[in-house]
Parts: sequence; C-alpha cells; structure tokens
Amino acid sequence: MFTIIGGDGKEYGPVTLEQLRTWIGDGRANLESQAKRTDDEQWRRIGDFPEFSGAEEMPPPPAPHSLPETTGPITVDPKTYADDLIARASKLGVVDCLDRSWNLLKSDFWPIIGATLVLFVVLMAASAVPILGLLVSLLLTGVFYGGLFSYYLKKIRGQPGEFADIFSGFSLAFMPLMVATLVSQLLVTLGVLLLILPGIYLAVAYVFTYLLIMDKRMDFWSAMEVSRRVITSQWWRVFGLLLLGTLLCLLGLVGLIIGIFITIPIYVGGIVYAYEELCNPPPRK
Repeated sequence: MFTIIGGDGKEYGPVTLEQLRTWIGDGRANLESQAKRTDDEQWRRIGDFPEFSGAEEMPPPPAPHSLPETTGPITVDPKTYADDLIARASKLGVVDCLDRSWNLLKSDFWPIIGATLVLFVVLMAASAVPILGLLVSLLLTGVFYGGLFSYYLKKIRGQPGEFADIFSGFSLAFMPLMVATLVSQLLVTLGVLLLILPGIYLAVAYVFTYLLIMDKRMDFWSAMEVSRRVITSQWWRVFGLLLLGTLLCLLGLVGLIIGIFITIPIYVGGIVYAYEELCNPPPRK
C-alpha cells in the first residue's frame, strides 16, 4: 500500500500498487511524484521504488486540485488510513477550534455570514414543504453541508472561496454525499432505537464524513469509517466541541435572535478546524 502527495500538496491513500500504476498511466501522477509505503515514514520519488524502476517517464505532475477533480470516489482501507492519521494527530483543542473560527469570521465577516445564511435559508424553506423537506432531510443534507464545509475549508486554507462553493456538493460529489446521508442517518437512527447511546456515538463519529468526501474524494463508506475511527480516538473531545458549539448557538438564539447568524458560522468553522487538526495532521518527522 502507498500514500502519494498529489499536485495540490495533499496526501492521498493508502492505495494499492495497481491503483498507483493506474494513476500514473492516467497522467494523475508521474515518477517524480512523492510517495511512501504505509509501513515507512520516508517519502521518495515514485521512480525510486523497485516496482517502478524500469517504468517510462510520465507526464509532469498534475495541476493543483486535478487529482480530486478528475478521479471518481476513492476507496481506501479505513483502518490503515485512520491509524496513520491517529498516530500523527495531536490532542484536539476544543476551545481553540472555536476561537480560531471566531478569528476567521472576523477576517472575512460578511462573505461567511452571507454564504452560511443563504444555505440555511434554503434548507429551512425546503423543510417547510412536507414531502420536499423529508426528501432533503433523508437524501440531501450531506450534499448541502458538504458544499458549506468545503467553502469553510477553502477559507481556512487561505484559498479563494466563492459563494457558489456552498452548492458544490451537487456537482463534485453528489452521489457519495447523498448515499452517506442516507446510510449514516439510518445507522444513527437504528442506534438510537436500540439503546440510544450507540446512536449518540455514531452521530458524533460520522461528523467528518461529508468533509472527507469533499476534500479527499472518498467513497461514502470509506469516508464514514475513516471519520468514525479518527473521531473515536478523541471522541469525548469532538463531543465536547459539538456540545459547546450547540450551547453557543442556543445562547445566540435566546439572548438576541440575530446572534444566531454569528454563532452558527463559529460552530461550523469550529467543526472544520477540528477536521483539519485530526484528518490533515502534519507528516511524521
């Protein structure tokens, strides 16, 4: 199994030797691309691995973001992928995530407020129509939230986040997000009906699912399992973040209704900052 650094500087994998050969053949990577085995910490040129030592030189590295844009949903080994992230991640700072989100909001106040408000207005309008609201809740929640999370992720990374990004889930990963919405909600509901606590556990553990689908282009099950495994390693911290964020939103609603328009973006940003901390930790030294 190999992990590769794409043209956008992000890590992709672990993937099999056959999948890596396919990416090279498709021009999504070449012999100069950096990769490592899952059991090794050293990055090296793909051409330096014995498996590729006799291969022809391939086209230049893909342009930024071309790897996730041109490939379909990626299937990974959730345990191997998550174990690597868990080993590299530091302890999640609950208050720090919300504090950084507040600073992000202050730095780009009106665009973030406006994008978040529009998305929630669309969701509330859809919910007001009985049948449409049910369909949106069961099938499209992840499609909407995937776009919103992607918008915040770009802002956090200093990339240009456009208003249209909040609906990017419909164009970039519609099916994986839709299936993930349906399956995760069914599993959470089943957990609640059985003993309640399993449902609460899963509701928290699947929080990063939509982000993994949008950011890593994972298939729905890989994203659900990686999210569950990564969050389980720090479940109480993530639960604390969600609880504190919910209380913050309630204070914004009770104290002054207009305050909810500030507290919701802080809450959403806090989740995305937590994702960055746990699912994009720095490489091992």
